[in-house]
Amino acid sequence: MALEFYNSLTKKVEPFVPLDPDNKTVGLYTCGPTVYSYVTVGNWRTYTLGDLIARTLRYEGYKANYYMNLTDVGHLTGDNEGDADTGEDRMEKAKRKEGKNAWEIAEFYTKDFENGYKKLNLTAPNAFLKATEHIPEQITLVQKLLNNGFAYQIGDGIYFDTAAYEAKGYRYGELSNLDHIKAGARVELNPEKKDIRDFALWKFSPSNEKRDMEWESPWGVGFPGWHIECSAMSMQCLGEQFDIHVGGEDLKSTHHPNEIAQSQGATGKVPFVQCWIHGAFLLVDGGRMGKSLGNAYTIQDIEAKGINPLALRFFYLGSHYRSQLNFTWEALEGAQAALKRIYAHYLELPPGGIVNEKYRAIFASRIEDDLNTPLALATMWELVKDADIPSVDKKATLLDFDRVLGLGLAELKREDIPAEITALAHAREQARQEKDWTCSDELRGEIESQGYTVKDTDNGPVVEKK
Repeated sequence: MALEFYNSLTKKVEPFVPLDPDNKTVGLYTCGPTVYSYVTVGNWRTYTLGDLIARTLRYEGYKANYYMNLTDVGHLTGDNEGDADTGEDRMEKAKRKEGKNAWEIAEFYTKDFENGYKKLNLTAPNAFLKATEHIPEQITLVQKLLNNGFAYQIGDGIYFDTAAYEAKGYRYGELSNLDHIKAGARVELNPEKKDIRDFALWKFSPSNEKRDMEWESPWGVGFPGWHIECSAMSMQCLGEQFDIHVGGEDLKSTHHPNEIAQSQGATGKVPFVQCWIHGAFLLVDGGRMGKSLGNAYTIQDIEAKGINPLALRFFYLGSHYRSQLNFTWEALEGAQAALKRIYAHYLELPPGGIVNEKYRAIFASRIEDDLNTPLALATMWELVKDADIPSVDKKATLLDFDRVLGLGLAELKREDIPAEITALAHAREQARQEKDWTCSDELRGEIESQGYTVKDTDNGPVVEKK
């Protein structure tokens, strides 16, 4: 079976064919976080999806040329109110709340994001691209759009001209129903905009305010709009057209359609990106997640409850990326229990062996089917339970699966068990072999009273800390 993805652009599952089918290098870009606050479990689902795609491409023999942006300027609070060109810059708002400057805010939350990224065992992209480090590229792109007749200047900045874009035969809003939306549902519309769909490419700094983050441009001091960074940085790294763009489904409404319009308007090349892949929303206790609701949980919250962040990764994998997923603490604890079971099985297996081709083919077919991770996990359990597969081959095959699943099997090590506990386990095993069940039970009780558990396996007793 060939690798297939659901393409939001064509709205169907279709075989993945790179733009250059003779080249095994795939251009991949994921929209990353705005680094003004801690990343939530909803955001982490999207970044895990980007990692899953990169891993799958490599599993299928491609080289993933992978980049992710970090938005550290230009993302305005009006994005939550119906118009992303209004409101405060999130960095400027956070600096007042925390008593730091905007650069310090960006540095702190970028480091926190990078730490969480490692804890979830997400493979590092070629680079994390910061908007503030690519201002010249963004200014150049805005100038191209002005030169091509797809932008205009008004009082507060430079805006993209959607009507002019459509007049040249381009279609605006392929990923959504933007031609039907009514912008500014909860904000005052900008009367200078030619069309409610027009969006800011460059915003001028307010005359009465000195921002921490602002730059000189041909049109005046200001800062880039939210959307322009992704076009400028992705095209700089991956070319004017590339293969796959990833993001959460919330970005289908404005951010990604605007990326497409400004990129194609600047280069004249269609399509900007061949395949758009979007992950579904994460619910919390069956409802909406939000900071104001107090349920925008973070990795810090997960660790505070004694849960391994990789249990969150396992939780995501248990549902298809295009299906809504409901986060509850009970569900996450269940994922941790399942993860511990697979870890225990893996550690019981002896090293060596070869990948079982039958199971590898099953696993590959399920991953190739639009990243069907629930069935991929089921394949893993089927392998573990198959008595006809040698233990050494099971271990090799699980390691092969983990190239995609990313559960960290290769880094697993048995905990150092105190010598006295190990001695008790050996004594208990001897009692079991002699069928002295009373002694065996007493020794098990003594082991458990000291904070350890013992499990009987085909390869002997396995002792773990509770």
